[in-house]
This record gives sequence, C-alpha cells and structure tokens, in this order.
Amino acid sequence: MNRQRLLEHFLQYVRIDTTASDKVSTYPSSPGQLELGRLIVAQLRALNIADVAQDEHGIVLATIPANNQQAKAVLAFNAHFDTSPETTGKDVRPQVIEKYAGGDIPLQNNSNLAITVDKCAELKNLVGKTLITTDGNTLLGGDDKAGIAIMMELAQHLIENPTIPHGPIRLLFTCDEEIGRGVQHVDIKRVAADVCYTFDGGGQNEVDMETFSADLAVIVLNGVNIHPSIAKGKMINAVRMAGAFLERMPRAVSPEQTDGRVGFLHPYTLEGGVAKAEIKVLLRSFETPDLEPFAQQLRDIARTLEAEFPGGKVEVQVKKQYRNMREGLAREPRAVEFAVQAHRRLGREPKLSIIRGGTDGSQLTERGLPTPNLSSGQHNIHSPLEFACLDEMLAACEVGLELVKLWGEA
Repeated sequence: MNRQRLLEHFLQYVRIDTTASDKVSTYPSSPGQLELGRLIVAQLRALNIADVAQDEHGIVLATIPANNQQAKAVLAFNAHFDTSPETTGKDVRPQVIEKYAGGDIPLQNNSNLAITVDKCAELKNLVGKTLITTDGNTLLGGDDKAGIAIMMELAQHLIENPTIPHGPIRLLFTCDEEIGRGVQHVDIKRVAADVCYTFDGGGQNEVDMETFSADLAVIVLNGVNIHPSIAKGKMINAVRMAGAFLERMPRAVSPEQTDGRVGFLHPYTLEGGVAKAEIKVLLRSFETPDLEPFAQQLRDIARTLEAEFPGGKVEVQVKKQYRNMREGLAREPRAVEFAVQAHRRLGREPKLSIIRGGTDGSQLTERGLPTPNLSSGQHNIHSPLEFACLDEMLAACEVGLELVKLWGEA
C-alpha cells in the first residue's frame, strides 16, 4: 500500500464540500457530491478500470474484474460521498500532524477549540502516528472520505499487483448517507454482490455487526399569529409550544445521558415562529420494537400540549429510517467471520462492536446484501474537533486486502 498516495487522496477529497442537506428532496442533496463522484470516476478510469459509471443519482459503481476464474463470490466495498450537515463542510482546511508527540492539539484557526486528551482518550494510543485535523472552523469529512480514500488505495494496489488472486470486486460509492437516504437509489441487482463491507467506522480493528434501528419524528406545532398589541386571547405561540414540548421530553432518554445498548430520543433541530414551528427528533434503539413506545411518548406529549394551548395543533409524523443489521448478517455468517479472519491474518485481534448510529450497511443488509462495517480511522466525527489517523486508514486498506484474498478463496 502507498501511504503517501493514500494521504494525498484523502486531503484532495476532504477539500470538496459535500455537505448533505435534508431541507431539499433532490438526490443527491448537494452538488459537491456529484463533483466528488466525477473525480472518483476519472481516477478509476485512469487505473484502466473500464466498468465504472456515475448514474443519474450520483451513485458510482465500478467493477475490478476477476483474475481468478475459480472464485465464486462477488465482493463489494462501500463508502459515502456526503458529510454531516451538523457542522459545515465548506472550505475545509486539513492540518497534517506527522509523528504526533502526545498531549492536547490546539486547532490552528480557532483559539477556543482544542482536541484534548481528557475528552478524547484514544489520543493516548496514537502517539507517533500521523493525524489529520480540521482548522477548527469546519468538520474534517473523514466520515466518510477516509472510507473513500481507503477504497481507492485498495483498488489501485490490486491493479498494480495483478498476481493477487481475486474474484469480481464491486466498488460502490453512495450519496446522502448522513440524512438516511444513502441506498435509496442503489439497485441491489445491479451491484450483484454476495457480501459487502462499508469502510465507515472509527479507530482501528473494529468490526461493527450491529447498528441502531432508527426512525425520524417530525413534530409540527401550529399556532395562531397576530400583532402582539392585540394578542390577548387570540395569539397561540408555536414557539412557546415548542419549548413546552422539549421540556416534557425525558432527559434520561437522551444521547447526553445514555451509552452502550441504551437507546434515546434526540431533538436536533428547531425552526419556526409564532404561527408554526417544527422540531425534528431522532428515535434510536437496538431493539426495533422499542421505537414504537418512543413514538408514543411523543404523541402523548402532543395531546397534552393541545389541551394546554387550546386552538393549537401538534402533529407527530414518524418515518422509518433504517434497522439493526444484526438479523440480516445472521443469514450470511461468513460476512463477519471473514472480517475476523482478515484481522487475525494480520496479527491483529478484532473487536466485535456495535454502532450507536447507522451506516449504509444497515439498509443494504436489510435489502439482502449483508454488509458489516469496518474501521477507517475516524475520530470525533461531525465536529470541528474531528480528526483522522493515517496509520489507521492504512491498516484498514490492509484488512480490505485480506478480505479480497479470503473471498477469492471462498
């Protein structure tokens, strides 16, 4: 694997603004995703990979042909172009720290921010490694441009080393994963793979075999606006209704108060005015049946508020997002077994882990393509404190190569 090339590709990708937006209905939701997709197509074609295309939705699919005709399984890898809308991805200026010496990392253009050992314990294990941070004003975009760079390095390594035997390998790049639409336009039959792996995880040597099950609730609060000078007995303030709604949501069931396998309700946007306000709430649980009681809590709050604000209306709309990949992976146990073997072939002991979130793998698995998630060197994602570790990205490339060999032998 070429360490410098991996770094250069990653730095190139993160500078393209691919921030997703759930405020529009188009797919992809931002033009930068199409731009990055076109770049990936050009780079793959430069490797003489002929079967590569970007479809009308911005999804890129490529195939590295088999050089071992005895191989039966078709292996796919996946990463996504978009970055989270929670922090801007415009004008990303990555900072490369060679041979990290330890200690806190002040961010170059924001004197108020630093990545501290106190709040990021994994820094203690990264001394001597190469880290890439933000300048403090944007996210970095390692989620999931680290995964894209890993896939591109793996592809180039296979093209440059044709003696490595393998079956057909699909490279799938999706859009809008961060807003739950990642595989909305993926044609599973066109991908035609037996197994897939997403490079969309944190740190190193983790094999994610479970994700949250997830729904999205949109709370629409309808009030009545009128000039405040004549508002007595007439105005119904949707802003006050929204505040009352949030106050009644259980704080014990929030991401700030939970960890491990405990789910949560997470209000993450609030918009509007006196006449109308809207709250978006994430519903998360590792057990799918638990999502309905969460939704019912929101409906109960809505009915209470309508009684307290006569004439006001509160609508609770709940939409399915994705489901825990656990059940789907059980139907193809080799998906996880081979990921474990790939690490052990490299002398590493993998950690079977869970994600308190989701990946494209959740929906791909649900649709019949078993897709565990693998580490890709990401840390502090969705934040100006985000950073990536080049050494861990390189380690992920090596795991991917071992998976290519294992599935080529299957």
